[in-house]
Amino acid sequence: MLILIKKNLLLLSISLVFIYFVFNLLGGERGLISWYKKSRILNDLENKNNVLTGKIENLELKNSLLKDNIDIDFIETLIRDKFVFGKKGEKTYIIKYNEN
Repeated sequence: MLILIKKNLLLLSISLVFIYFVFNLLGGERGLISWYKKSRILNDLENKNNVLTGKIENLELKNSLLKDNIDIDFIETLIRDKFVFGKKGEKTYIIKYNEN
């Protein structure tokens, strides 16, 4: 049996090295499966970043309308939305949505 192992030592060592590389290619911290998971997480984070950047730009625009050059139309819109005020002679309707 020892003679058979000595004859096939090269084949055995090549097989073990091949199995080692395949295992490390697929599994582990830097493996292919881990790479796919991390790329999905990266895409999710980039999407969240884009959404939050858009919200920040929107808030900065609203802030500039209230701060630098006061926009009367924007203030009127805020008062109508937040305090449900209207002008003289207008009728204001409040529509409530059921969340069923």
